[in-house]
Amino acid sequence: MGLADAPPQYGMTPKRKGQGMAKVNPKPKGMRKLGKRAPTARPAGKAVRPARKASALSRAAATRGRAKAKAGPTRQTFVANHFNPDAFEGGLRSYAKYRDLDIVSATNGLARAHVIKMIPPIDPAEVSKRHFHDVEFQMIYVLKGWIKGEYEGAGVVTMREGSCWLQPPRIKHSVLDYSDDCELLEIIMPADFETVELE
Repeated sequence: MGLADAPPQYGMTPKRKGQGMAKVNPKPKGMRKLGKRAPTARPAGKAVRPARKASALSRAAATRGRAKAKAGPTRQTFVANHFNPDAFEGGLRSYAKYRDLDIVSATNGLARAHVIKMIPPIDPAEVSKRHFHDVEFQMIYVLKGWIKGEYEGAGVVTMREGSCWLQPPRIKHSVLDYSDDCELLEIIMPADFETVELE
């Protein structure tokens, strides 16, 4: 339907074919002018909010209700974890030791953070198994040394001291090599997750 064939709009009416639109009476019969409402009697002492304000408040209340229904913030507590060379323990991988930073209990399971110390020498038969982690967030930062890995969609990447990378949820990857002094900081959400080996 072309503009000339469109139904008339308030304040505009079609002219003859090929002449565009012309202005008409701005207030057609049967339409009243919008303006202030006449005051109505109210019981003494009862204040009434203007309609616009009340609807804004009710929208805000409804929004708050929806936000609570989704998931409220996880209660967190302050925690400090100081370096102790004896704090490294076995964990997910036999070729690494982990120093837990107490983030799991402080966030009620929202996140996990640990320092990973890779154990030399590397054994490719064990280290290079392709796998993925069923997580929502995983970030790794190289504290010392270097590590080489293969990541789905990115290929082979070597990360050195000061490098940081994000592994998207369920990205397939494998560790290929690392230095004898390799240490990593890893932050994962949620704290408890599954690791699926593909080989």
